[in-house]
Amino acid sequence: MDKDSEKDTADQNEEKSDISKPPESPLSDGSAEKATQGSDTDLDVEDPGKAFAGVMGAELYLEACRLMEVVPVSHFAQNLDKPYINLNHHGLGPKGVKAIAIALVSNATVTHLELEDNHILAEGATCIAEMLRENCSLRELNISNNHLDTEGAEAIASLLLENASYLHTLQLSGNSFGEEAASCLADALMSNYQVKELDLSHNEFSEKGGQLLGQMLAVNTTLEILDLSWNRLRRKGTVAFGTGLKGNAALKILNLSWNSIGNEGAQALAEALKVNNVLIHLDISNNQINNEGAKKICKGLKVNGTLKVLKMANNLLTVEGATELVGSVRKNPNSMMEEINISNVLVNETFIKLLELVYQTRPELDVIYGEVEGCISKIPKQHPSPMKVIQKYLNEHNLRLWDFFRKIDKDGNMKIPVSAFRRAMMQQSNIPLDRVQIAELVRKLDQNQTGIVDYSHLKEQKPA
Repeated sequence: MDKDSEKDTADQNEEKSDISKPPESPLSDGSAEKATQGSDTDLDVEDPGKAFAGVMGAELYLEACRLMEVVPVSHFAQNLDKPYINLNHHGLGPKGVKAIAIALVSNATVTHLELEDNHILAEGATCIAEMLRENCSLRELNISNNHLDTEGAEAIASLLLENASYLHTLQLSGNSFGEEAASCLADALMSNYQVKELDLSHNEFSEKGGQLLGQMLAVNTTLEILDLSWNRLRRKGTVAFGTGLKGNAALKILNLSWNSIGNEGAQALAEALKVNNVLIHLDISNNQINNEGAKKICKGLKVNGTLKVLKMANNLLTVEGATELVGSVRKNPNSMMEEINISNVLVNETFIKLLELVYQTRPELDVIYGEVEGCISKIPKQHPSPMKVIQKYLNEHNLRLWDFFRKIDKDGNMKIPVSAFRRAMMQQSNIPLDRVQIAELVRKLDQNQTGIVDYSHLKEQKPA
């Protein structure tokens, strides 16, 4: 480009942008414009440090927006000194996210960035990946529902393969990833030692994709949380996951709901549960598993000593399968089970009696089931508010609410694991609450279902 043409282009950009240049900005001589010419995705072909020398923070972002010819997002510009920025659903597009990436290259403050549903495409994903090769602070990134497709997956996979970023949480849900994406992501995750939480839900992985990701799981040593719900892994894909879980020593939470895994997939996971000693949360809801598949799962539960949560809601179970599940936990002296969710299953009085027996020795267990057969038309038993019952008891014994919770809270951090709270309420407390009331109390104190009872909001009741 000759000098006259360059001057004309700069003049046009001045007219199109309503953002005035900062005085004496190094971008005013057109050096940043030259740096962004050529590739649509490279943040800077030559030397970003030289091109943007002396310009940082909001000023740098505004200059990048001017060069990209996009309207700046005021929320982003105003929060570059905060650890968390949420830009979900802002319609940024590839150019908008490129301006954001430029501003974050040397940012040392933002640790969590939300960019869901911004139509950033593969081009935007490449810009993000380039930024993360330089940024040392970002730990959590959400770029779900952005039409990244295979090319975008390849850009992210390349970054992960190089272990070039410090990301430990990455959300990639709903990006139309198929088998090619599964291949490159699996290869990258086999040697990545940074990412601990990965969301790949609502994509298009089929059995082949499941096989590739299952093989990855056999060698990955870092991933602790993996969400693959709403894909199409089916039997073969789940068999590969079962095989991978047998040798995996890192994964703690696995979500395989809505994958049509069937009874054969359930059997593969059951075999894994016999030897895996790390997994604590398994979600296989909505997977066309019937009583036969439940019985296969039970074979794993009878010997497993680590699984705490099993979600099997909306499968094809009847009270027979539900009874097998509860019975398998009862027969395993080493079971750590705290929750079994079979919320759609219609049970009977025999099942309820068995459950009461199990609760006597395992008060921390919570089995979530459907209606009780023959009791649907009856008027449900009315339970007083558990908080009112607690307050009445404390008043009668001249005790304080804060002291009540502190007695259960061994660590004193105002947060109690649900299982420990339930066990304490059932065994150690003299307050007359039944399981229904305790369940209601847990729901109020753990509204986001984190597995932690948080009573910090009661702090104002702490005695002086």
